[in-house]
Amino acid sequence: MIADRIADNMDTFGVSSTVGRLLGIIYMNRDAMTLDELADRTGMSKTRMSQVMRQMMALNIAEKEFIKGSRKEHYAVENDYARTFISLFTTNWKEVVSKNMALERRLRDRITKLENSSEAEPSKEAEERILALKQELDDWSAYYNWIQRLVDFFESGEIFEAVPVHETDSTNKNQQGGTLND
Repeated sequence: MIADRIADNMDTFGVSSTVGRLLGIIYMNRDAMTLDELADRTGMSKTRMSQVMRQMMALNIAEKEFIKGSRKEHYAVENDYARTFISLFTTNWKEVVSKNMALERRLRDRITKLENSSEAEPSKEAEERILALKQELDDWSAYYNWIQRLVDFFESGEIFEAVPVHETDSTNKNQQGGTLND
C-alpha cells in the first residue's frame, strides 16, 4: 500500500513513521480529513492525532483547511512529492543552521571576552589556540552558510531548473541509446 511505503520512507527524512502514515493516509484520501477520521483509520487516539498533526504542520507538510458547513478542523497535505521533500528537507536544516549559528555567535563572544579580559599578554600557546579556534569557527560558519544557501536554493524552486522532476526525452535514455519513447 502506498500509505505504508510513505510511512517507511519518512525514516530517511528523520521523521517518525506515524507522521509518514498520516501523510500517506491523507494523501491517498485525496481530501482533507478530521482528527476523528484519522483516529478511526489508524486506531490511535484523537489526542495522538492532534499531536502528530501539530508536528506535521511544524514540518510544513500539512495545514488546516476550512470546509464550509463543518465545525471540525480538517487537515490537508501537499500532493506534490517533490514539494513535500523540500518542506521536510528545508524545515529540518533551517533548524540545524539556526541552532549552530547561535552557538557560533556565543562562542565568538566568549573568545572576544577572553581576549579583552586578559590583563597580561597571553602566552604564545594561548594565542595559537585562540587562532585555531577562530579558524575552526570560520570553517563551521562557512559550512552552515553553505547549508543555508542550499536551503534557499530548494525553497526558491531553482532546484527544479537544475534537477527537473521529470526528465526530458534527451536525458531519459535507455541502455540501447534510444529514448524511452521509442
